[in-house]
Amino acid sequence: MSPESPVVELVGAGFAYEDGPPVLDGVSFAVPRGRAMALLGRNGSGKTTLLRLLSGGLRVGRGRLLLDGEQVSYDRKGLTRLRTTVQLVVQDPDDQLFAASVEQDVSFGPMNLGLPREEVRARVAEALEALDIVALADRPTHLLSYGQRKRAAIAGAVAMRPRVLIMDEPTAGLDPHGQERLLEALARLRAAGTTVVMATHDVDLALRWADDAAVLSPQGLRTGPIAELLADDALLDAARLRRPWGMAVAAVLRAQGLLDEGAAGPRTPEELDAWVAAR
Repeated sequence: MSPESPVVELVGAGFAYEDGPPVLDGVSFAVPRGRAMALLGRNGSGKTTLLRLLSGGLRVGRGRLLLDGEQVSYDRKGLTRLRTTVQLVVQDPDDQLFAASVEQDVSFGPMNLGLPREEVRARVAEALEALDIVALADRPTHLLSYGQRKRAAIAGAVAMRPRVLIMDEPTAGLDPHGQERLLEALARLRAAGTTVVMATHDVDLALRWADDAAVLSPQGLRTGPIAELLADDALLDAARLRRPWGMAVAAVLRAQGLLDEGAAGPRTPEELDAWVAAR
C-alpha cells in the first residue's frame, strides 16, 4: 500500500434511512493518510451519515466501503478490522461515556479486543497522556466538565490506536480555552501519525486547522486543499457556509497592497496582531 493511497474510502456510496429519501447518493470520498481533513456542510447535508458510513456504524445502501483498497465485509471479522483502524467520536460525549470512571471508560475498547492486561494499561496511559487528562483517570465520568467529557470520549477512541480518528463536531459546546486544549491534543495525535477527520460548522477553525476540506452541498461532494475550496464563493453559497474571517482579512490586505498575491494571510486575530507587529 503506497503512502499516497487512502486508508478508508467510499466509492459511489448511497444511503437512505428507512422510508426516507436518499441522504447520500453516489458519493465517493477518500481519506488520505497523514492529513487533517475538515468535513463541512449545512445542517442536514449528510455529514454525520457520511462519518457513520466511514466507521461502519451504518452500512452503505449501494456502492462500496474500502479499507486499504479492499472492500469491507460487514461480518464480525470485517467490522472488527475496520473499527481497529477507524474510530468515530460522536458529537455528544454523553452518548459515548458510560463507565463509572474515566480510566474504566477508556479501557473498555482495548479490553473488548481481548488484549493482555498490561497492553490495556499501556494503551489507557497513552490515551490519557495524549488528551492531557491523566489527572482525571479516577474521576467519575458524571463529575467531569463538558470539555473534560469531550476529551475523555476522544481518549476512549485513541486507546484503540486507530490510524484514522473521525470526530463529529468535536469543538461544539466548548469555550475558547477548551477548544485550544482540544486542538493541542489533536496536534499531538497527528504528530504521532494519526489521520484526523473533523466535521464542523466552524469555517475559521477549519481553515486554521485542516490541510484539506470536503464540502457537502446539494450539488454533491467536493474535496481539495482547504484554502482552495474555502475561496470558492459559489461553493460556499451552495453549502450555506460563510467566507472564513482569515480569507476576508487577506482580501482586504491584498486590495490595499499590503499583502502579495498568493501569500498566505493571517488566519486568526492573533496572527493578524503578529503580522502587524512584524511590519
